[in-house]
Amino acid sequence: MTAGFDFIIVGAGSAGCVLANRLSAPGTARVLLLEAGGSDRHPLVRMPIGWFSLVRQGRFDWGLRNEPEEATDGRVWPQPRGKLLGGTSSINGMMYSRGVAADYDGWAAAGLAGWDYASVLPYFRRSETNWRGAGDYHGGDGPLRVERQRAAQPFYDGIVAAGRALGYRENDDFNGAGAGGFGMPDFTVHRGRRHSSADAFLAAARSRPNLVVQTGATATRILFDGDRATGVEYARDGQLHRAEADGEVIVAGGAYHSPHLLMLSGIGEAAMLQRHGIGVVADLPAVGQDLQDHPMVGAGYAARGTATFERALRLDRLALAAVDWALRGRGPLAGQPMSAQAFVNVLGDGDWPDVQVQVSHVSMMAQPWFPLWRKGAGHQIGVGALQLQPEGRGEITLRSADPADAPRVRLGLLATEGDRRAAREMVRFIRRLFATAAASELVSAELFPGPAAQSDAELDAVIRATIMTGSHPTSSCAMAAGNGGVLDAELRVKGVRGLRVADASAIPRVPRGNTNAPAIMIAEKASDLILGRAPLPRAAITQTPIGGDRSKEFA
Repeated sequence: MTAGFDFIIVGAGSAGCVLANRLSAPGTARVLLLEAGGSDRHPLVRMPIGWFSLVRQGRFDWGLRNEPEEATDGRVWPQPRGKLLGGTSSINGMMYSRGVAADYDGWAAAGLAGWDYASVLPYFRRSETNWRGAGDYHGGDGPLRVERQRAAQPFYDGIVAAGRALGYRENDDFNGAGAGGFGMPDFTVHRGRRHSSADAFLAAARSRPNLVVQTGATATRILFDGDRATGVEYARDGQLHRAEADGEVIVAGGAYHSPHLLMLSGIGEAAMLQRHGIGVVADLPAVGQDLQDHPMVGAGYAARGTATFERALRLDRLALAAVDWALRGRGPLAGQPMSAQAFVNVLGDGDWPDVQVQVSHVSMMAQPWFPLWRKGAGHQIGVGALQLQPEGRGEITLRSADPADAPRVRLGLLATEGDRRAAREMVRFIRRLFATAAASELVSAELFPGPAAQSDAELDAVIRATIMTGSHPTSSCAMAAGNGGVLDAELRVKGVRGLRVADASAIPRVPRGNTNAPAIMIAEKASDLILGRAPLPRAAITQTPIGGDRSKEFA
C-alpha cells in the first residue's frame, strides 16, 4: 500500500481505536490504522473471566518479558500487552479507574497546560456511557460502556466492614466525588461481555469509507523527509509496505512499543542509536526512559466455607456457566471474582491514596477441576496491593536495530529504600485488614506470605521472590515542559514535525489507579488537538481526598 492518507495511526489499542474513530468521524480526512495483531473475535476475549486464561497462555500477546534485575532476585516473567484489535483493552481485567484529581493537577503544575483535572474530566465523560447515567463525573452517551459488577460478591460486606474498622468509608464510585475508601470498581463490560476500545470506538467506525484498518501490519519505522514525518513503513504478509501521511503520524503503541518504534526510527539518545547503526533524526535521550508501573505484592488466605470462585470452577458447573454466559451474558463467567477494592493511604504521608488493594475470592493458582480428574486450588481469598506512586523508574531500550527483536524492558522494581519500605508496609496493611473482626471471620489461616515472615528481612526476601507489577506501564515517552521529556503539552514529539504520541507512554507520572481509562482520555483529547478544535469546557468540580476517620489506622 502506497496510497496517501491524512493521518496514519500506529496501534489499534486503547488509544488507537479512539483516534481512528474521532479523526475519521468528520468524513473529510483519510485515516489509516495499523495493527500488528489480528481480530478480537474470540470467546475468551469476549468473556470477562477469560482474561485469566489469555494472560496465562499468552494468547493475543506480544510475548514480552522483563530483563532480570538483582533487586528482584533475577526473576523474569511475562509482561502482557495485547496484540489484537483493542490492544491491551482486549485482554486486561476491564477495571475502569481514572486515577485521582491530584494526578492531573500535578501534570498541570509541572507546566503542562490543559491537563489539570478540570480540563481532562470532560474527556473522560465524553468517552463513556456510565451505568449511573450522565452527571458531574460521568458521561451518559459516550461509546465506551462502563458498568458495575454483575456477578455475586459473597465477601463484599465483610471486607467493607473490615475497612470501616480501620477508619475507611464505603465508596460507591471511585471515579466520583471521593477518591478513597472501600467498595467495588466499575468495569468496561456491557451485557456480560467485555467492552474493549475496539468494541466501543472502532466497530462502529470501520464501515466509514475514509478509514482503512490494516491488521497483521507491524510498523518497522517512521519515514522522514528531513525532520518531518512523512509516513510509516510496515511489514505485512512477509513484505514491507509504505504508507504516506500528508498530515500527521500518530503513534499509539503503548508504553513498551511506542518508544521502541521511535528509537527504530532514529528518535532517541544519539549515542545509543549510533551504536545500533541507526541514523539520528532527533537526539531525545528521554525516549524509553522514566518507565513507571505499579509494584504489586500479594497475600493469600484459606477461606472459611465454600462460597469462593473455586466452586464455579468444577468442570460440570463450569460447563453450565459457559452456556449461561453464551445465552444470557450472565452467571459467574460474566464478571470478576473480585470481593472488594480499596484505595487507602498505607504510608500515612498524604491525603490522597498511595495504595490500591484488590481482594478476590479466588486463588491465583485456580484452574478447572473435577474429582478423580484434577485437584482444585482450594477455597481461598487472594489479595493484591499496588503501590500507586513508586519512586523507582525503569526503561525501554533497543535489543538491536531489527524491528523483529523485542525491546528490552527493565522495570526498576524495589530500586529504592522507599519502595522496599512501601512493599513491606503493603503486606502489613493486608494483615491488619484481615486481623479485624469482620475480615477474620472470612478466613481461617494466612497461606502466603505465611506466619513465619514477620521481620523486615523476612518480608524483603518474600517480596523479592514474588513482587510483580499491575501491568500498568506508562511514561516512557512522557510529556514535559521546556526541553525535558519526549512530548510537549500537545503530544508532539520534540525536535521533529508531523509526529505525535498519544497513549499511556505520554503520561508524566503514573496515575493512582488503572491506566486504561487515562489512555482513552488522552486519545480523546489528542483528537481535538490534532483536528485543531477548541478544548471541551473545563469542569467546575473536583475530587476530595480519602476522607473519613483514619485515626484508627494510624493510632
